[in-house]
Amino acid sequence: MIRTSESGHQPNGRAVVKVRVRAIAEGGEANRAVTELLAKALGVPKAAVRIATGVTSRLKQVSIEGDPARLGEILRKLTAGADE
Repeated sequence: MIRTSESGHQPNGRAVVKVRVRAIAEGGEANRAVTELLAKALGVPKAAVRIATGVTSRLKQVSIEGDPARLGEILRKLTAGADE
C-alpha cells in the first residue's frame, strides 16, 4: 500500500513516498515486495526498480529506470496534496 497522506517532497525536491508491505523483512522478501509495489504503481517493469541504499534499513532510496518526465508526473500524482 502506498500512503499518499504521508508522502510528499523534501526541501531538496526529492520525492518521498511512504510504502507499507505485508512481507516480512527476512530473506529480502520485504525489499522485493517494495520494488514490485513501486514498479506496479509507476507502470515500469520490476527490473527497472532497485534499492540503491537502505537494503537493511526501513528508510530506502530507490533507483527507477525510465523516462524521467513520465516518472516525475506519476510521482506528482501519487503525492498530490501530501505537501499541503
